[in-house]
Amino acid sequence: TIAVLAGIQKLRSICAAPWLVADTENKSDQSAKLNLLVEELIERTKYHRVLVFSQFIGMLDAVGDQLKQNSIPHFRIDGSVAMKERQPMIDAFQQEDAKERVFLLSLKAGNAGITLTAADYVYLIDPWWNTAVENQAIDRTHRIGQTKNVFAYKMICKDSIEEKILQLQHRKSQLADELITEEEGFVKSLTEEDIAFLFE
Repeated sequence: TIAVLAGIQKLRSICAAPWLVADTENKSDQSAKLNLLVEELIERTKYHRVLVFSQFIGMLDAVGDQLKQNSIPHFRIDGSVAMKERQPMIDAFQQEDAKERVFLLSLKAGNAGITLTAADYVYLIDPWWNTAVENQAIDRTHRIGQTKNVFAYKMICKDSIEEKILQLQHRKSQLADELITEEEGFVKSLTEEDIAFLFE
């Protein structure tokens, strides 16, 4: 289980950005996802506010750097941000005249009772094992007081482990129904055929 989980995590990291994996042979500083996301954010933030979720702190760092380079003010909450520091950022983002157009959130930290109805676009950079966790992230915008249509996007690398995880989730619908919250739960539910499919 540990070996399978480590392999899946490494492949998911590479899908987000090769440089997230310290021992990868590909030391490229490029990331197709990051490039596409930044293009989207530059365009969207002219008229909208956006939530961006990732499991990988290194990816949030990279997005934040790109936002600074493009003079797009933003907030960020991850596991290192104390609870007492979170609410002032949330309150400021919710203000109609807020200059911060983007809120970067780690997927787990961003699920802790946060309401961000000022946003109407959501980007999930790296898909999660359990669709319920992803839905909870998107639901940050679906709260009382939301008056806009909300658009949510999963950024998926074609022909990759990410696409295969999505296919497995569809094939094994009980993964979502059972509300698996830990990576180990996902891995333990896999058959030998599933594992072969993920790594082929």
